[in-house]
Amino acid sequence: MAQQEIDRTPEEDGTAHPWRWRILGLLGVAQLMLILDVTVVALALPNIETDLGLSRQAVTWTVSAYTLTFGGLMLLGGRLTDLIGARRVVLAGLFVFTAASLTTGFADSAGPLLGGRIAQGIGAALLSPAALSLVVSLFEGDERNKALGVWSALGGGGAALGVLLGGLLTAGPGWPWVFYVNVPIGLVILAVLARTLPRHTVAGPRPRLDVLGAVLVTASSGVLIYAINRAGDHGWLTAATGWLLLAAALGYLGFVVRQKTAASPLMDLALLVRRPVATGTFLIMMATALMIAVFFLGTFYFQNAREYGPLRTGLLFLPVAVATMLGADLTGRAIARAGARPLAVAGLLVTAAGLAVPALSLNTATVVAGTVVAAAGTGALFVVASATALGQVAPHEAGIASGIVSTFHEFGASIGAAAISSAAAASLIGDTLSGFTSGFTLAASAAAVAALVAAVLTPGRPGTG
Repeated sequence: MAQQEIDRTPEEDGTAHPWRWRILGLLGVAQLMLILDVTVVALALPNIETDLGLSRQAVTWTVSAYTLTFGGLMLLGGRLTDLIGARRVVLAGLFVFTAASLTTGFADSAGPLLGGRIAQGIGAALLSPAALSLVVSLFEGDERNKALGVWSALGGGGAALGVLLGGLLTAGPGWPWVFYVNVPIGLVILAVLARTLPRHTVAGPRPRLDVLGAVLVTASSGVLIYAINRAGDHGWLTAATGWLLLAAALGYLGFVVRQKTAASPLMDLALLVRRPVATGTFLIMMATALMIAVFFLGTFYFQNAREYGPLRTGLLFLPVAVATMLGADLTGRAIARAGARPLAVAGLLVTAAGLAVPALSLNTATVVAGTVVAAAGTGALFVVASATALGQVAPHEAGIASGIVSTFHEFGASIGAAAISSAAAASLIGDTLSGFTSGFTLAASAAAVAALVAAVLTPGRPGTG
């Protein structure tokens, strides 16, 4: 009888799943690992760079290889979720991610390190959209908004906490443990989820997966990130940069054509162009790109320019974690009353103001204060983005909608890391501080422009336009 209750879902018997909050907690911890693997690694990058002799571009790809694979294959993971059920995809993704974390920790050069990061990205691309699809399916109405608020708070706060954890692990047993720590946690969650996740029955035919579409969007994004990364060393106004950007644009165009002609496309373009979904994907991309800017610039400024150790650097980011979770929590409570538009604009303006502080005056105090303020803004953005994009989708669209949102989440991280690395290249490869100032200025300007876009794009409350 107990197993039958666990297997039922709201769609099957019309009642809320009795273990839905416990499942949310387990899935939240699993998602936390995926988010942590961006920022926990960011804190360890200076040590990894020194130990393995990495170039600036290789350092950037240590972040981007993971987030690019994560984002590029996310749509495939979302589509697979709709075809065979979220439970199977969650368990498979968690297993792959855990195994890849173990092998990445053994890396002794750039090749194995980046190969392991790609494998981690594959596991994350399966796990994340399937887990978010379960959250959307298990909760309805106001409970869904609360659950998405918890989900966003875990993701945003976890990103900041990852820097503290990265400092503790790097200063203690060493940087390989930022990967090893995933193994025992992943195995425990895998065992528990295997017993508690609901068993969804997928009815009807199962069309083939659009692997070509996944390759097109991932390869195009890879070319785009390479172009941005390369521009930091060779300049934007070069023929090679122009050709690379053109190749990326043509690749994206090919992806759109493929989605319109494929028998079983990865992405429902009609779903993507719906105003709430389009707004949510834009906001999630900006939130993640700005968050990465905060951690990337802060980490290298503290460790390279100020010569602080990884533990001290991690402790300096602790207020950032608190601010991120506070911003997400307050927004989750206010969004039903205030609506998405004012909160989106406010979040971006707060982020822009915070990033402008170190851009105008660069020292330890201004970097800490500015990143704390910016973190509160990005925490708010994560909640608004998820609630806007997923709050009104039908249950049968949950998997692909979750995949779209998660895709832009990771693409935001990939593009953000590449753009900030290029803007700050002078400081990453030399002794000048001008690169850090340029990086903070770029991030603040991007947040301010995004606020203007959000003011026009974000839907108002029902009845207000």
